Amino acid sequence: MVMKKSLQLWLCLSLICLGTATLSAQSFRVQCPTSTITHPDPKNAGVNNSEPAYTGPTTQSLGPNGYLIPTAKVNGAIKCQQVSGGDGYATMADGTQTFMFSFGPLSGLADIAGGLPGTEYPNVFNTVYPYATPLRAGDPATTDGASDYGTGASAYQAGTANFKWNGAVGLTPDIPFVDTVYDASESGHTVTVVLNTLNTFAVGDKVVISGVGTGYNGTFTVSAINITNPFFAANFAFQYTATAASLAEVTEPASGTAASVPRIDGHVDPRQIMDVGVMNGNIPAPLIAFDEDDELFLTLTNVGMIMRPDLFEQHTIHFHGYPNASSFYDGVPDASVAINIGGSFTYYYLAPDAGTYFWHCHITPPEHLQMGMVGQLYVRPRQNRVPSGNSLYAGLQLQQLDERTACNPAVDILCSTNLPATSNTVARASSGTLCSGGSSPATTPNYIYNDGDGSTCYDVEYPLQIHGFDPNFHFVGMTFNPEGFVDMKDKYFLLNGRSYPDTVSAGPQATQSSDGRMHYSQPLPAIINIPYLGKAALRIADLSVSEYATLASMGIPMHVVGYNAKLLRDQEGNSTQYFANSITLGGGESLDVILDATDASCGSTGCAAALYKPGSVFYLYTPQLDHLSNDAENFGGLMTEVHICNSVTSSTFGNTCN
Repeated sequence: MVMKKSLQLWLCLSLICLGTATLSAQSFRVQCPTSTITHPDPKNAGVNNSEPAYTGPTTQSLGPNGYLIPTAKVNGAIKCQQVSGGDGYATMADGTQTFMFSFGPLSGLADIAGGLPGTEYPNVFNTVYPYATPLRAGDPATTDGASDYGTGASAYQAGTANFKWNGAVGLTPDIPFVDTVYDASESGHTVTVVLNTLNTFAVGDKVVISGVGTGYNGTFTVSAINITNPFFAANFAFQYTATAASLAEVTEPASGTAASVPRIDGHVDPRQIMDVGVMNGNIPAPLIAFDEDDELFLTLTNVGMIMRPDLFEQHTIHFHGYPNASSFYDGVPDASVAINIGGSFTYYYLAPDAGTYFWHCHITPPEHLQMGMVGQLYVRPRQNRVPSGNSLYAGLQLQQLDERTACNPAVDILCSTNLPATSNTVARASSGTLCSGGSSPATTPNYIYNDGDGSTCYDVEYPLQIHGFDPNFHFVGMTFNPEGFVDMKDKYFLLNGRSYPDTVSAGPQATQSSDGRMHYSQPLPAIINIPYLGKAALRIADLSVSEYATLASMGIPMHVVGYNAKLLRDQEGNSTQYFANSITLGGGESLDVILDATDASCGSTGCAAALYKPGSVFYLYTPQLDHLSNDAENFGGLMTEVHICNSVTSSTFGNTCN
């Protein structure tokens, strides 16, 4: 009996140690390559940090390793983003604070705090924190300084010229190889360095010599390897060319090191990630936006939940409705992977289709979605990159030659991205104009889809995420388990994580959390500013767990152009777009809507000038009264304001009304 109990105790301790070892073996890391097979350096301005104009499909040929390699017209770029999985707090319009399981930003901090997508090019993402003071809890884009956001001159205030950093949190240069030097000697200008272990430098590598002796220290280029020496095997030594001759012989064993030049390779400082990532959850989750033909590298880092240290919650990222090439990156743990606390995983996506999508955690989805792990993303169409003045119809014809996204309804009944039924000569709108043709110096019209006829043209763009939650469920999630899934009933209803009148407040909204700091948990306002005689694109996604939601537009018709990331067009190319005063969505649905304040919406020449005067205020709201009040009187619910402006200027906080 004693032996049996001892064995049981030993087994228990072994499992605990194994669990601890497994957790400690996890590591934070990010990936943001500067080049890939699809986007090789020489084919896209050398760095893949810009969106080239679209003049035709990428030309490819079969490479020596069996891969298709771009040979000309490399379209798209590389984009990167890092988010945390953890917890946080948010504040409702009636003052109620709620605990969340949520995603937060670990890159693009300044952009996220300004209500913009946190998706960055490699030359922005791979930027080490530039300020002298270490990045810590209290960084302005996420925590401290919320009360005086953008008003001071401190380097710790976002929204000013002093804080524009959008790199990855914790990113630090890594030294891939370092070894102690056993001997160093010179013959002419050639220096032979003998290491204490096998040399891993290659010819052409930069090597940093330090602490060896006068004349030997510095950064040099390896000129030869596998050098015969009197001490160790030849593969312990390498050579470089010195700038000075007659260097003194070093007495072995020498002191000093030889190291590779520090480089950015995804290595991170976990302290910085924990300092910024803990209690930094956002609702909605950090906004993601990229372009067709882009490659997106999205890293999820699980920082754990400080309010529920008893929970060992894994997290994933699932792009809802998105055509992933591989289930490995789909985020459903049955078919892919889940990220443990203390670990990171980088998802890879190649953007094939424009449209409005959304993303969420797929670990016990009803629970994690209800608790706030939901966000929005959209893919911009190639049509935005067609050069100004070129035919949209001709541009869409060129896209039909692209092997990845060619769409022929005669062959594929599911295909709906074919050319419009009627040929046309509509040109790509130029900067400084409106979709309606008027002048607007600060505006550049774009398109929601590759329409070929300009029917999805818009002047300003707004993501709107509908979400709801049950405060009782959140309270139980903060205190103990299990939650009452059967009794789940949303009582708070949000647009971009806020309810009216907070929806119309510019700038990030902060909440003091249990760590005593102010966190920008709700950075995305929902106010809509439309330039006079202009159009606003609303990318609407509903991520409620238990409720349908209706939004109505009082005064400005809704022009519905897309549903679930598909352009509304039939198999013959005929438009199935429609005008409406209200739309209804269930959880997991998206709609692309244009608020049209031009003559096209009111039906006669000059009518918009009379109906939509600068200074006018309209409302986007729900007619469902229980969704309009957050289960109480006076404050809350699905409502925001639509302002008609003389002009709209893009700024730190989105589109500013002039």
